[in-house]
Amino acid sequence: MSLNTSRLADLRRLLNEWGGDGFIIPRVDAYQGEYVAPCDERLAWLTGFTGSAGMAIVLKGKAALFVDGRYTLQAKNQIDQNNYEICSLNDYPPYTWLKEHLEKGQKVFYDAWLHTLHDKGRAQKVCEAVGASFIPAPQNLIDKLWTDRPPSPLNPVCIHDMQYTGVSSEDKRQQVAKTLQEKRADAALLTTPESIAWLLNIRGNDVPHIPVAQGFAMIWADASVDLFIHPAKVSSEVQNHLGNGVRLAALGSLENWLGALKDTAVLIDPAFTPLALIKPLEKCRLIESSDPCTLPKALKNPVEAMEARQAHIQDGLAVTRFLAWLSRVVLTKTITELEAAEKLLSFRKQSPLFRDTSFGTISASGPNGAIVHYKASPETNRTLDLNSLYLVDSGGQYLNGTTDITRTIAIGTPTPEQKDRFTRVLKGHIALATAVFPIGTTGSQLDPLARQALWQAGLDYDHGTGHGVGSYLNVHEGPQRISKGPSSVALQPGMIISNEPGYYKPNAYGIRIESLVMVVEKGIPKGGERPLLGFETLTQAPIDTTLVDVAMLTPQELAWLNAYHAQVRETLLPHLSTEEGAWLKVATKEV
Repeated sequence: MSLNTSRLADLRRLLNEWGGDGFIIPRVDAYQGEYVAPCDERLAWLTGFTGSAGMAIVLKGKAALFVDGRYTLQAKNQIDQNNYEICSLNDYPPYTWLKEHLEKGQKVFYDAWLHTLHDKGRAQKVCEAVGASFIPAPQNLIDKLWTDRPPSPLNPVCIHDMQYTGVSSEDKRQQVAKTLQEKRADAALLTTPESIAWLLNIRGNDVPHIPVAQGFAMIWADASVDLFIHPAKVSSEVQNHLGNGVRLAALGSLENWLGALKDTAVLIDPAFTPLALIKPLEKCRLIESSDPCTLPKALKNPVEAMEARQAHIQDGLAVTRFLAWLSRVVLTKTITELEAAEKLLSFRKQSPLFRDTSFGTISASGPNGAIVHYKASPETNRTLDLNSLYLVDSGGQYLNGTTDITRTIAIGTPTPEQKDRFTRVLKGHIALATAVFPIGTTGSQLDPLARQALWQAGLDYDHGTGHGVGSYLNVHEGPQRISKGPSSVALQPGMIISNEPGYYKPNAYGIRIESLVMVVEKGIPKGGERPLLGFETLTQAPIDTTLVDVAMLTPQELAWLNAYHAQVRETLLPHLSTEEGAWLKVATKEV
């Protein structure tokens, strides 16, 4: 019996002992984060699936793992399909599956710290429809079984300097307080560490890749804040930085503190607030609304925008040095995916402002590139073979900004099919990079631009086209996004978002071209009537032109590619060695 099979059997035994018929295991922590501390990797512990999004539902006789299009192939490689049915989060959602497999009278347990109002509403509706019940578990069943579970992180909080934030914490608190007053709220409960980090100009190191400190906070309409965090994380220097307007309390005291509040209008974000923190607020009036920090955090101020440009130059230098190195060694020396990722990291570390990667580097050769969020391991590690494609998706956390870039490289000679697919992806990338649009346009309205050339050939990709990016914060930041899914959030100047169409041929290769762009004002065109917005491409690194079928590009597309490469060359060349510069000149020459 495999370890994961044994754990599944143990979970079912415990369910039976506690009188339950099912348990839901989401891949989140109490902060609803994409990246979680080792102690919160419950889904991976139970199933073996290590992706950053997913959910498992375990019933007495059946179990299923739900993943999105990024992780379909990865899940099949990691999961014992004798134990779990692998389902699409979009095509066969968890609660649809649950409704079809639940029986009348059954009890489904959940952890109130890992589920939100949104989650409960959908699950409860399904359970009630079949005569079952949705019940909070007395303790997370995985935690009961996970005897060697790592401890919660206790890393120190650090101050994020004004030279990078551009706005003081006091000014941010006043801005959010004004929003609360407009919504007639006395306070807002902040449950995402990213919001607290942005609001208080602090950072941390509690979860991989995202520089945040875990904790909760309440911001009041008078702009004061109660911060609930482990005291050991906060030095006297940080306390002085926070000032008198921020009151500190132990994390463990939060529930009782909330329970003592009466007749208070508290704003909560139903998509992110755990149910465990809603129950203590029963004597308060709850106002369901989006986190008041989310939108202002996404709208980068002039200093953040300027620093983001600088961060992308640093990152572009690292990626370009890596690509130059790769071109020299790959034809004469065997390079593995893990070795390539380590070499890229070494170039990023040359920047004094570099602190971490912004996510686990996707270093994928050949068929591994078709796994959208592939993670190289000793078991899967491939060499970068001649006449194959190499996809590298990576990013950095710099004090002055967060980066995310994907480049697909031809190792040797690409096939006509690969050039066709790459060029279609490039056409979509250019269509989005050059888009102009009126104020009020959402990302979902722009998404077809990136897919049109693929659609014309009966092709597509199963992931979003663009995600928001923070400022030395989360590499996946809302509320903005570009995807097929409907979005009510208009793109606004200062938002940073990715531009990343792709194509994936299972068991063969993957292609993705990703750069980060910032929404900027374009003004009113001559003879026009309405002001327009557009994108400024921040990422500075060459696109592999050996994969481009030039005959497929329009004159306008060709002009954009040559202009982009001229900009990359002008920006990076003064900072490169003679050998690196010579490579860049060839890589960015006009086509």
